[in-house]
Amino acid sequence: MISNQIIQNCIFELRSITKAEMAVYDPEGTELIRTENAPTTEKEFVVSFLDSLADSQVINGKHFFKVYDQNEPIYVLVAAGSGEDVYTFGRIAVSQLQTLAVAYKERFDRNSFFQNLILDNLLLIDIYNRAKKLHIEDQEKRVVYLIDIMKDQDNLAKEVLRSIFTENSGDFVTAVEEGSLVLIKSLANDDEDSLEDIAKSIVDTLNTEAMLNVKVSYGTVAGELRGVSKSYKEAAMALEVGKIFYEEETYVGYNKLGIGRLIYQLPDNLCKIFMDEIFAGDIFEELDDEMLFTIQKFFENSLNVSETSRQLYIHRNTLVYRIEKLEKLTGLDIRNFDDALTFKIALMVMQYMNHMKR
Repeated sequence: MISNQIIQNCIFELRSITKAEMAVYDPEGTELIRTENAPTTEKEFVVSFLDSLADSQVINGKHFFKVYDQNEPIYVLVAAGSGEDVYTFGRIAVSQLQTLAVAYKERFDRNSFFQNLILDNLLLIDIYNRAKKLHIEDQEKRVVYLIDIMKDQDNLAKEVLRSIFTENSGDFVTAVEEGSLVLIKSLANDDEDSLEDIAKSIVDTLNTEAMLNVKVSYGTVAGELRGVSKSYKEAAMALEVGKIFYEEETYVGYNKLGIGRLIYQLPDNLCKIFMDEIFAGDIFEELDDEMLFTIQKFFENSLNVSETSRQLYIHRNTLVYRIEKLEKLTGLDIRNFDDALTFKIALMVMQYMNHMKR
């Protein structure tokens, strides 16, 4: 159903053009909207007109019209004025309201369709039939973006996103749970750089226009509608994995998850066995923040001792001392690629296990 605000905007705009006074009533005869000088109409007249077979009627000098949605009257429009064109103006208003009703119903139906689509609540035949009815292209490249946001900021973020990603361009914004929004984006370019640029633009736009800090994830490209659900699940996994292993990143793609995606799918008991086999005792408890930060920088600089010491503003020998201290604790020399890989995986497994405990 159309909101009262939309009806008011429509009627008041027509009033400014035609000078005809108008009022809109619901099927129970309750007044919804009335222009300033429109005469009041008793409820019984509205109900009586609805019970008649006529689509329009003149009662007490006022023109009554029925507004239909699929042969079902949803509103009664009453128009009054001194000119002979009041009837014509009333018909124009009815046409506008019926067009709005169809558009908003289709939008609501599209919202329901996409929600059920990404949640796998539709049979394959239903997807094609409903898409055809709603004029949604089946064979089109799309990707799902998931925007993680605070619950009380959903509506503001949705409004901003819908102003940028419009249905006319093939995009759709919806939600399936509190605290997150779903953008189903139609694509012209489906290369990884383009997907990343869109994610970055979402983060930047919501930050600059609405002062919202969000985290965005996205799945892989779906070549047809039935693949949108898979892209949504991938985006959901990317968001969860990103919170565990890539906490500093504001956007992350499913194809960029790397080892994190593999670890996230491991069962808890396997993770525990791995940690027990690699490290005896609570070795990680003995590693302070300074040591962990040093190791992280060393990995970021591809095991380059000189570059790492430069970025940390420490002497090369100090860095070597810390690496050798780590080797004594763990038995792993992270200057060696294999040992570095083992330790990197162990760090990520520990992050995952701590996340699961929380």
